[in-house]
Amino acid sequence: MSAYWITNVRLDSGFQEDEDGVFHTLSEPVHLFIENGVIQQIVPADRQLETEFQRHDANGKLALPSFQENHNHLDKTYLGYGWKSCKPVKNLIERLDMEAKESILLLDSIQTRAEAMLELISSFGATHIRTHVNIDPHVGLKNLEGVRRALDTYSDRMTAEIVAFPQHGLLRSDAGALMRQAMREGATHVGGLDPGGVDGDIEKSLGLMMDIAVEANADVDIHLHDASTLGLHTMKRIADLTEEAGWHNRMAISHAFALGDAPQIQVNDMIDRFAALGVSIMTTVASSRPIPVPQMHEKGITVALGCDGFYDSWAPFGTGDVLEKATLLAERYRWIDERSLTGALTFITGGRKTLDEQGNRLWPLVGDKADMIFFEASCSAEVVARRPARKAVVFQGNVVRGTL
Repeated sequence: MSAYWITNVRLDSGFQEDEDGVFHTLSEPVHLFIENGVIQQIVPADRQLETEFQRHDANGKLALPSFQENHNHLDKTYLGYGWKSCKPVKNLIERLDMEAKESILLLDSIQTRAEAMLELISSFGATHIRTHVNIDPHVGLKNLEGVRRALDTYSDRMTAEIVAFPQHGLLRSDAGALMRQAMREGATHVGGLDPGGVDGDIEKSLGLMMDIAVEANADVDIHLHDASTLGLHTMKRIADLTEEAGWHNRMAISHAFALGDAPQIQVNDMIDRFAALGVSIMTTVASSRPIPVPQMHEKGITVALGCDGFYDSWAPFGTGDVLEKATLLAERYRWIDERSLTGALTFITGGRKTLDEQGNRLWPLVGDKADMIFFEASCSAEVVARRPARKAVVFQGNVVRGTL
């Protein structure tokens, strides 16, 4: 559909304070004119439309910006199979060794499993995914090839970024040459993994990762699980290399658990430096190792959420719904007022939210891409708190899920 109206759409319109000082979210019905995948007009619903263009009646459903799944592993999931339990292990290295053996057995089903995951997250309203893909001597580039085919299948429903991920250690598995090849064959980001805890050489591991990124002119997203002093030292070196390479706003750290267990004064300094360098943090809102999301957000650091591995050899848990992660974040930090609940959308929409702190509309605006989700709900705060069913998903102006 190149041009059409969506009528009777409910949008957040502001905040109103009651006699007890409690703020409530206001909403209003509007008509949206979509042309070539872009919102071209927003008019009050009481305005009489005289148009030759097709109309789709939203019947008062609430529109919100579509979601982004910003930390996933499409090549690891067991989805597409029946139920399969996960084998407990004693430590990370044992898990990596077990996964290496299993990954060879799963090679033939990569595309099928990846598409099952994409089908799931698409149904929840995600129109963008960042997926990490194992690059190692055990599977070579086979996982990358299968994931790319799956993403091609879903290219009419979402955009994608692919992180070449040395799951078994950039140095430990001698994956440098394969990583360089992956960047030439469709990966968009360079990944890394625990330069201290897994590779055992922070300087050499980080240096190789950055060399590959600079050669490929690619952004970076490194997994960093290492805790406390080791993790914080690694972050300092990441910041140094980011500055030296001029990679401002091009570095992301996934997990970053040391920010939750290192000495607070050092964490404060690290957060200030990340803010100055534009380093992003990708988190799954892990229950056992929380990190200071509110503090980072207040400093202007981009923090994005993802579901990580979902139903794979690492764990059987999860739903694949990134909205659930936003709800969990709000619950953890007691963001129970309307402004805070609305603001929680920022972490799963690529920074988009419907209203600013004063209640002025931020989304949608004329000129915005027509990527949105429709809910049976009164406002965005209700969606974050209650997670109602998604009634329709629109991507680049096309209805790709449900009906309007």
